[in-house]
Amino acid sequence: MRFAGKTAVVTGSGRAGGLGEAIVRRLAAEGAAVVISDIGASRDAATPDSMIGGTAEMAAIAASLPKASTCPCDVRDPEQVRALAAHAVAAHGSLDIWVNNAGIGYIMKPMLEVTPADWNAVIAVNLTGAFYGLQAAAEVMIRQGRGGRIINIASQAAKSGFPHAQAYTASKHGLVGLARSAAIELGEHKITVNNVCPNHVTTGLGAWQNEHFAEVQGISVDEYLKRMAARIPLGRPGLPADTAAAVAFLCSDDALYITGESMNVSGGEETH
Repeated sequence: MRFAGKTAVVTGSGRAGGLGEAIVRRLAAEGAAVVISDIGASRDAATPDSMIGGTAEMAAIAASLPKASTCPCDVRDPEQVRALAAHAVAAHGSLDIWVNNAGIGYIMKPMLEVTPADWNAVIAVNLTGAFYGLQAAAEVMIRQGRGGRIINIASQAAKSGFPHAQAYTASKHGLVGLARSAAIELGEHKITVNNVCPNHVTTGLGAWQNEHFAEVQGISVDEYLKRMAARIPLGRPGLPADTAAAVAFLCSDDALYITGESMNVSGGEETH
């Protein structure tokens, strides 16, 4: 029960089977009170219902955990992000762990087809939204005066480039610089800031990506997955539990002296 008495907020955690759900379940299993947060409902063309966590899904996840609450939040709005941080304190008494997991990984197009709206939507959620979360969490953690943990869910795309993912790759590379800079400023407050960089994980979003890139390459999804596994030294794509385990480690006292890092969780596929 490493996280007993602590409260964790995980953005983008309202989809069943997603990375965010796996993270909240892992932290809750080790004693944390958790806040499940997602956008709750479609707000525009960039946030379709099929790709976001709705309020009913959020409530179902919370109901299955011992100490959990929900708080819808559009991470593109800094006031909503600050309200999310305030909710954690009001509902559970503190804010000790903040995981920036919300992201857009479903706007994938050839470079010459990317519109300004496409680019802006991805950067707004994946990078600017993470900054708003980091800022809001840090404000509360500094005020509490007992340190804290901030984790960004980056990606293998934070280290390497991928076709059809210009904005996504740029946003995830940006998280590397964001964590490095924030770690320097927040170190004096005993707040660590790190990234977790998973390779492909077949969540609901991951399944969409499998179908998209298999179609782009003119092969079946089974063949696409077979080729993916063949280039990973450990022989399989990632699982949500792999990412959740890395987050739990970085949030634990075992990682007290680790900050500003971008840790690969890729089965050996990504090595830099």
